[in-house]
Amino acid sequence: MITILGPTASGKTKLAAQLAHELDGEVISADSRQVYRGMDIGTGKDLDEFTINDKQIPYHMIDIVDPGYEYNVYEFQQDFLKVFEEIIQREKVPVLCGGTGLYIESILKGYQLPQLEPNPELETLLESKSNEELTDLLNTLRDPHNTTDILDRKRLIKAIRIGMQEVRQTSHHREFPEINATIIGIAPPRQELRERITNRLHHRLDNGMVEEVIRLLASGISAETLKFYGLEYKYITMHLQNELTYDEMVSQLNSGIHQFAKRQMTWFRKMGRSDITINWIDHSLSHQDQVEFIKGLLISIQK
Repeated sequence: MITILGPTASGKTKLAAQLAHELDGEVISADSRQVYRGMDIGTGKDLDEFTINDKQIPYHMIDIVDPGYEYNVYEFQQDFLKVFEEIIQREKVPVLCGGTGLYIESILKGYQLPQLEPNPELETLLESKSNEELTDLLNTLRDPHNTTDILDRKRLIKAIRIGMQEVRQTSHHREFPEINATIIGIAPPRQELRERITNRLHHRLDNGMVEEVIRLLASGISAETLKFYGLEYKYITMHLQNELTYDEMVSQLNSGIHQFAKRQMTWFRKMGRSDITINWIDHSLSHQDQVEFIKGLLISIQK
């Protein structure tokens, strides 16, 4: 498997599609928000990039659940394995592409994650406890995945239930196949990435991103749910609820995306310092030269 990773606006989707085109492959998205139908502009699906020379490049793990559903890394792993095995059976090359570090790492390292089993009695007991008591309990079980595990009560209770289930070891895990992955990292210089992020944001705002959020709200998705998805959906919803002016929304959203890209790179660098080898590509190369570099790297690895 080939893995293409990088921060938002780095051009990884275009590179992955071109690589799949030349190697007779199929792209598997590793993006935690592109799984949602109808959330297109805000998540940057850029589906037109999967058409090259009038040929449609097969892609997977995009538009697979409805907005409002809480898709998680466990489900991503299971869906990935099904798609991965189907691609291999077709004798095609799987190209995993994305910017969600947790999703990518869960595949490359084969994380063993539990499927949460129903337990209404335990949930009722946890609901009776204060946030402080719940936080203390979670800290005895596992490190919080992120601050939202603590700040959001629903996620806090869910994290505790998963932690308890892990301790009891009652979950049956599906063994990961051994995946021989060549990992390519793409990251433009910081200033160039900042300019790309800002220019892309204004382009999306000019081409229907606010209207997309209006449609999602009109379809019955609550404002709080959209805010939960963060960034574009959070700040545009706040603007539509008159919590931010248009200019405030644009400014805070632009800043938020820059901070998000920085966090993505921090995650990838941490991955690179572990036992994951990331081959960072020279971003000054032309697009076709990047593809040729990767093809050459694959040949050298096979030797």
